Amino acid sequence: MINKYSFGKMVVNNVEYSRDLIITPDSIIDNWWRKESHMLYLQDIEEALNLSKPDVLVAGTGKFGLMKIDESLIKFLDNKNIEFHALPSAKAAKLFNRLTQDGKRVTGAFHITC
Repeated sequence: MINKYSFGKMVVNNVEYSRDLIITPDSIIDNWWRKESHMLYLQDIEEALNLSKPDVLVAGTGKFGLMKIDESLIKFLDNKNIEFHALPSAKAAKLFNRLTQDGKRVTGAFHITC
């Protein structure tokens, strides 16, 4: 459960994080780095997706929505029948919580700054 999001901070299960992170149903990968800071490529998240086997991937694209999604990731998710949402991080955090509460197996990838 994401308790709070603000620029540069995310509180998950009452633990504060100040770096980008991936939240899976089973774990949190903090201090997550991508190939490019404002792009999300398949290779940036493929391992987490293969391990977590989510129904849904929610990508938090930053406070101002600056992180873009590479087409290869969208194609991969479509081929695996994984529902996908990319939203500014505040909206993505709310959607992540709602989908989780609805019983979906959700993985979230959050850029928590710009």
